[in-house]
Amino acid sequence: MTMMSTPMLVTFLVYIFGMVLIGLFAYRATDNFSDYILGGRRMGSIVTALSAGASDMSGWLLMGLPGAVFLSGISESWIAIGLTLGAYLNWKWVAGRLRVHTEVNHNALTLPDYFSHRFDDQSKLLRVISALVILVFFTIYCASGIVAGARLFESTFGLSYNTALWAGALATIAYTFIGGYLAVSWTDTVQASLMIFALILTPVIVILSVGGIAPSLSVIEAKNLSNLDMFRGLDLVAILSLMGWGLGYFGQPHILARFMAADSHHTIHNARRISMIWMVLCLAGAVTVGFFGIAYFTQNPEQAGNVSQNGERVFIELARLLFNPWVAGILLSAILAAVMSTLSCQLLVCSSAITEDLYKPFLRKNASQKELVWVGRGMVLLVSLVAIALAANPANRVLGLVSYAWAGFGAAFGPVILISLLWPRMTRNGALFGMLVGAATVIIWKQYGWLNLYEIIPGFLFGSVTIVLVSLLGRTPSAAVTERFHQAEREFKSAPADA
Repeated sequence: MTMMSTPMLVTFLVYIFGMVLIGLFAYRATDNFSDYILGGRRMGSIVTALSAGASDMSGWLLMGLPGAVFLSGISESWIAIGLTLGAYLNWKWVAGRLRVHTEVNHNALTLPDYFSHRFDDQSKLLRVISALVILVFFTIYCASGIVAGARLFESTFGLSYNTALWAGALATIAYTFIGGYLAVSWTDTVQASLMIFALILTPVIVILSVGGIAPSLSVIEAKNLSNLDMFRGLDLVAILSLMGWGLGYFGQPHILARFMAADSHHTIHNARRISMIWMVLCLAGAVTVGFFGIAYFTQNPEQAGNVSQNGERVFIELARLLFNPWVAGILLSAILAAVMSTLSCQLLVCSSAITEDLYKPFLRKNASQKELVWVGRGMVLLVSLVAIALAANPANRVLGLVSYAWAGFGAAFGPVILISLLWPRMTRNGALFGMLVGAATVIIWKQYGWLNLYEIIPGFLFGSVTIVLVSLLGRTPSAAVTERFHQAEREFKSAPADA
């Protein structure tokens, strides 16, 4: 473990203080529950774009991806290609439509709320099941974020794991608790800017320190020619599994919430461009750090001790070795930014699922806006404590469950979201059975690992087929449900007011 130098420590503390300060500003702008959960649906294109990006890319972007490329070469970049395609299609097909459909369907603030009104589900079964899916998967997801933050604090501050766990979690919990969605989206914008700065600057300096691109490639090739092979050790199933991560975007509640909070669906067009440019640059930067990190540590084997033990430390070590401590502090804050931005969104989605989809409809139908905001804050605390308890033993393999949670959301919610926005004939039972079949397929496929195929692909496929078959076999939706769908489509296709 390496103790952080004073400049790096100061940089970290200033960054964390800044995030909490933004939370306090957001507190003053939060008047009702819609503000707390979706920022009053008044987010512009830049905040929508960068918030969607930052909430999506967790510590995996600066630790997991560079580490995988560092250890296995350029073939690990297939996952980045799949994520880029999935994110683009999500912006193209889902973002604008979801913004309009949630507003037309009784101004739905959460996905369970949207499902309930979209299909006129009087039984509230859709609402309850989808809220429970969110709570189970996201509590695990939150725990993985807390573990990642703890690992960062543990390795850079020289703290014990338990102390690092609380230190890493408290700042995120504080600004999410205080400021809700406004705090989360404003801090996400700062964090996204920090992440792209780190991922553009670091690979440039790494390449220059080795002597340029051509000498770096020669060193990498000399070490192991297969580092340059995009198909190294991969068959068609493996490539499909890596690219299949892109399917997950259609069902991730913390990303979809960003679309719902935009000030209008016309904002989405510009937001898509900004978000995709940000994402491509960040993913390319992360892959480049890992790839050219091979050349740097091959040339400097005496400095490779920490990365030899754990490849995921490649970005941390390069930042520490190549930069002035003040700049290194800013770059390492980007890892904390990636962890905090995703964790804060997930805490807020869990809070909204409990408050809007369980507490309000079943316990307090006439609860005031102020009461709902404070219940929402209480739920942020509750979910945080459960996630910290899960993360307390790092041997719980919590981090290994991230791909499981991503697949679970992608297969359970992805087909339901996508088809509900594109097909007016979809029914309540189609949505319910599609959700259950998608989730069950992921769980069963994960247990048996058939074909070595990532479970999100069969889960998404079987969920989609189930939705279509059950919908066609059932009664057609009511006239009111069909009319709301067509009203939303008309609004979505309308020209901007100033056009």
